[in-house]
Amino acid sequence: MSVHQSELSWSRAPHNIEADTYCRNHKVTLNGGQTVDVSASLDFKGEGHCADPEQMLVSALASCHMLFFLAIADHQGFCVESYDDIPKGYLEKHEKGMAVTRIELAPKVVFSGEKQPDAATLDRIHHMAHKNCFIRNSLIATVDINPR
Repeated sequence: MSVHQSELSWSRAPHNIEADTYCRNHKVTLNGGQTVDVSASLDFKGEGHCADPEQMLVSALASCHMLFFLAIADHQGFCVESYDDIPKGYLEKHEKGMAVTRIELAPKVVFSGEKQPDAATLDRIHHMAHKNCFIRNSLIATVDINPR
């Protein structure tokens, strides 16, 4: 078991456009003192130059899937040269209210070396990464993987 912690800090400030409400911007501090500027999404009076919680959730899932994919591929003797993804999360109505109900991963993986996976092997590695991803196992959203 492990524990994962961050720090979140928000203080009241006026909204930069709507004077009758508050600014949603805040800071999240991660390991090593990294700070991320976070706000609500634009749809909920946030600011576009900041990450929003839904983006961070989608990014966390994509990152977790990638890390498992890389570990499994390496264990099976494949050399991954690059891995890029453009994940999308969909915030939709759900029985409990609004929720990120589905996430689509679109990984593009480039391998080097003589050992190259065929389509079935690539699908199997993605399936194993999906099955073992800690973040995926923590979500109610469906996750589709559509390799590019």
